[in-house]
Amino acid sequence: MLKRVLIMAACLPLLGAAPPPQASLHLTFEGLRSQKGTIRLCLWRDASGYPDCTRGTGATKESVTASNPTLDITGLPPGEYAVSAIHDENDNRKLDKSFIGMPTEGVAFSNNAKIAFGPPKFEKVRFHVEGETTQTMRMRYFL
Repeated sequence: MLKRVLIMAACLPLLGAAPPPQASLHLTFEGLRSQKGTIRLCLWRDASGYPDCTRGTGATKESVTASNPTLDITGLPPGEYAVSAIHDENDNRKLDKSFIGMPTEGVAFSNNAKIAFGPPKFEKVRFHVEGETTQTMRMRYFL
């Protein structure tokens, strides 16, 4: 009996572990004022660098044309995520701002979190992804 148990234990690594569960995220952007340019977004697992994609080392960067504002991200481990996005209308790869620091291009955050005197806190935009998850994000323009 002990011999049989030892043989089975030795064979377990050959069977391999079950693959970790994976999730997908379907993003739709609404309220774009034009179909020009690109929607550039960051998918965040934690608040490090949030909401600025240029400083976010742990963020996944994605983009989609403004003329087709939907995106599917697959193969995600289930868990907490957040999305920040800009409508880069002139395709210069940055969020343009006025001389007083107000965005002149659109911005959006997951959960359609309210924007007041700066971007919403990470805790307000964080949401749970499991299985097939959908977020519809409304682009906001200030100027």
